[in-house]
Amino acid sequence: MWRIILMWLLLNGLTVPGAIVKASEAAPLLGAPKPSSSAHLEDAGLPQSAVELARPSGFSVTNSMVVTWIVAIGLIVFAQTATRHMKERPEGLQNFWEWMVESLHDFLEGVIGPALVKRTFWFFASIFIFILFANWVGLIPGVGTIGWGHETSEGFHIDQPLFRGVNADLNMTLAMALVFCVCWVYWALQEVGPLGFLKELFAPKGETAGFLKVLMVVVFFASGCLEIISILFRPVSLSFRLYGNIFAGENMLETMGRLIPGFGWLLPIPFYFLELLVGLVQALVFMLLTAVFTLLICQHEEAGPAEAHS
Repeated sequence: MWRIILMWLLLNGLTVPGAIVKASEAAPLLGAPKPSSSAHLEDAGLPQSAVELARPSGFSVTNSMVVTWIVAIGLIVFAQTATRHMKERPEGLQNFWEWMVESLHDFLEGVIGPALVKRTFWFFASIFIFILFANWVGLIPGVGTIGWGHETSEGFHIDQPLFRGVNADLNMTLAMALVFCVCWVYWALQEVGPLGFLKELFAPKGETAGFLKVLMVVVFFASGCLEIISILFRPVSLSFRLYGNIFAGENMLETMGRLIPGFGWLLPIPFYFLELLVGLVQALVFMLLTAVFTLLICQHEEAGPAEAHS
């Protein structure tokens, strides 16, 4: 459990400069906001930046961070409650928690193998459970629709929501991707060592001789340089993939709610079921990509025929 708490602290401690609204532009947490200027469009969707709600002691607190804390604390309390009185025959919350953890363990063991899953399961399981429930909590009515705003001809428009979907904030998705990259380097060095790490990237594979061997050295060195660029871009691809899907989904639900005046509560209902599926798929995709990246750098070369018979 301490690993989940440590990850939560790391996730909330990482922010992208300029990705949040400045304190002077956001309304005070306990006060009414200033009237919106004419530059704000009434039909604007979900803002791309998280809104800063308060700055206690210089620490910026945004609306997405509030939901992050709610989800993290809720998961910790749920896990502690489910495992407080362990029974030999699980029932209730313990039964559900054990089923979820064992299913994830068996699934990951089939992907990355039993040896590697022992070292990395805590991260992959935590990241999957957190992303899944964060995505689903973001669909609860009130997230993005409670806050400060102004009256319009079509009703009340929220300018500064009190809550925002966790993964609809690029700060959070980028933080999770950066934490994974640090863990990825640590696991790789722990599994294959510094020399093995370099060999996985640059060393030629297969048995060759003569001029062909020299050619393969050049080819694999160039391939290793491209792999380094790919590794550096992994945080960008991981973070934008999750952020883009969740942000687009929340904007779609808001658009559906405004499409037919008077029936804003009815039209988005089918799309809520779609977003429940999207939330599950995105959590699974993030976990699988990080697991496969880890497997590719930590796997050992299979023994050749001569070594296999010896």
